[in-house]
Amino acid sequence: MPLTGLLSDCSVWARVTDGESCAIVLRHVSGERFAKVVSVADAHTLEGERDRIEWLSTTGIPGPSVLDWRITEHGACLITSAVAGVPADRLDPAHLAQAWPSITDTLVRLHSIPASTCPYGRTLDEMITLARATVVENRVHPEFLPQHLIETPPAVILESLERDLPSRQEQEDADRVVCHGDFCLPNILIDPDTSLVAGLIDLGRLGQADPYADIALLLANARETWPNEDTAQWADHDFASRYGIALDPDRLDFYLRLDPLTW
Repeated sequence: MPLTGLLSDCSVWARVTDGESCAIVLRHVSGERFAKVVSVADAHTLEGERDRIEWLSTTGIPGPSVLDWRITEHGACLITSAVAGVPADRLDPAHLAQAWPSITDTLVRLHSIPASTCPYGRTLDEMITLARATVVENRVHPEFLPQHLIETPPAVILESLERDLPSRQEQEDADRVVCHGDFCLPNILIDPDTSLVAGLIDLGRLGQADPYADIALLLANARETWPNEDTAQWADHDFASRYGIALDPDRLDFYLRLDPLTW
């Protein structure tokens, strides 16, 4: 994808290899800003991320700021400020445990924002429509699936989701919150000196949804860091206690089946 006209001086930007997005992500040599570049066809998606970043910045939840937005016949470019901190997936188990209370408290703060004030949706109606298209177009990434489902045909997973959908929609209607949409450790930056959340990044999927859309991803992703199941159980219990819920394993399972079908 040509960067001509999207970045004034390409020599001061270095490509970032981390992340699973199809966008080109670059870091400025100063370390103080990032650029995300997409094709013209994907410009509307990046524009949506821009708007979500700007909206979240009004809520008190820490995250990046929009510095510039450019769109040309070559594509679109979003430039944002860098959030100082270490991605939580790079922490060892001891340091993740220290940051765990702040991670939980940050999610509680996000989910406590009145959902009616958020102009963006990520409801089950939208997600199941996307999942159907992803399966039909054979775009499911098996590596995103829970381990026990990697060999299961995506169409079978979708059928199981469809069966559960009516009850999950009732729960979403009753409990809808503002969700990050991809609340996993790489998108949570931690201040290494204080073990507090410094900010949330990758906000393109932010919107109104069931809180378990975030909770399921966080707990499952953290299991990749915890050294054993006892520690993972402790983390789940500590999260639930601080969040103020009794975890629903079936609801967790539903969103872990749904998420890999929505990319």
